[in-house]
Amino acid sequence: MYVKLLELNTLNFEQRLEEEMIENPALESGKDDDDFVAEFTEDSYTDIDVDLGVDTSPEFEDSEIEAVDKAIEHAEITDGYMEEDGGDFRLNEDYNPDFEEKTFPIVTVYTGFRDSLTEQVHAVLNSETDEQLAEQIIGSLDDDGYLRRELRSIANDFLFQYNLKTTEEDLERILKIIQRFDPPGVGARTLQECLLVQIKRKEEKGKNPIMELAKMVITECMEDFSKRHFEKIANKLDVEVEYLKEAIHFITKLNPKPASADEETKNETIIPDFIVSESYGELDVALNQGNQPDLRVNRGFIETLVEYDKNNAKKGHAKEAVQFVKQKIDGAKWFIDAVKQRQNTLLNTMRVIVEIQKEFFRTGDSSKIRPMKLKDVAEKLQMDISTVSRVASSKYVQTDYGIYLLKYFYSEGITNEDGEEVTTKEVKRIMEAAIDNEDKNNPMNDDELTELLKTKGYTMARRTVAKYREQLNIPVARLRKAF
Repeated sequence: MYVKLLELNTLNFEQRLEEEMIENPALESGKDDDDFVAEFTEDSYTDIDVDLGVDTSPEFEDSEIEAVDKAIEHAEITDGYMEEDGGDFRLNEDYNPDFEEKTFPIVTVYTGFRDSLTEQVHAVLNSETDEQLAEQIIGSLDDDGYLRRELRSIANDFLFQYNLKTTEEDLERILKIIQRFDPPGVGARTLQECLLVQIKRKEEKGKNPIMELAKMVITECMEDFSKRHFEKIANKLDVEVEYLKEAIHFITKLNPKPASADEETKNETIIPDFIVSESYGELDVALNQGNQPDLRVNRGFIETLVEYDKNNAKKGHAKEAVQFVKQKIDGAKWFIDAVKQRQNTLLNTMRVIVEIQKEFFRTGDSSKIRPMKLKDVAEKLQMDISTVSRVASSKYVQTDYGIYLLKYFYSEGITNEDGEEVTTKEVKRIMEAAIDNEDKNNPMNDDELTELLKTKGYTMARRTVAKYREQLNIPVARLRKAF
């Protein structure tokens, strides 16, 4: 439960709270009554023995049914509030009154394509296990929509998270289903697979010879296509160059970055999960609890359980009723504890991120973002890397300089010629700018990009430059050459 709650962003978490309060009538919103807390401690009901002997009656007595009905009715009809607020457990014991002064704006941003994929999963898949497998794959997709992790590694993650074994064959089967979702090409493992998936999607609406030729080019001549050896392709496939040009033109209209914003992408309204602001030289970190209520155990359920213990336990009539009430109370307490643990983990993680990236949060200068890996944060918190990863999933932070996805602050580091450690983001930014402004009739190859970076103080191997270019989904120089 705690792990699943940790992955939710603010909006989804609020929805989850509402669902839990509907499902469990022993959980309600409201603040505690100190007198009631003093009167009914946890020991008042957790030590009640639900094994009350043989139930000699096949049905509950009318008084027992009435008592349970009243407890449920109390929880469901009073909108979660009592005239005399009370309860044993409360969520926000350390509530900060200054929090109300902080504003969490509702903003519209490019939607997380993962959310869209998840919606499509629920509409298509009926098996709970298949849905879990699909969500595991979706969570492993890179921001451009590609799946670059091995299925074997995803299977290991699935075992760790759900304690369930799966096979690469099952994951492959689910991946093929995801590849039929929008946006077209999502879930591909290579550029070749991405283009083929899109062509096949278009063929479903009607085939034509150009599509067929385009598929042959990608399937049989991908290396030559990437090097723009068009005459070689024409000879190999035994087609006229002019005819091949039409297929090449068709391919260039496909999207090599399936998760990039385009006309098929919808916007999503989000609320930042954190706010970081500078006050009197100090960086303040707050967790957004906007519409999230205080949670407590329903007073009526506790009183009902204690009454059963006093009046009915010896009669042997209340076994099933007590089991029902106690189960709901224990579930409510457990959920409250999970929510509190989620809050503490989120807040502590964000504080560590701010500590590491304090220069950015003070200036808004992205060049001051320090190299930071999940492992760095996990070690400071003494937590598992998987836990820190879940915090970064789909969470946003509002700063004095804009709203950022938490994943924005994670990157590897390299050392420049001055001995300073900088993020790979800076190197990739230089590469993108250089490629955007290059002569398209004579684009820069990886050797030239390597030399360019060296002049700017970043000495690295050519294969490293090629890796960064591929991570940016920028094709090789021959493929960037004007046709």
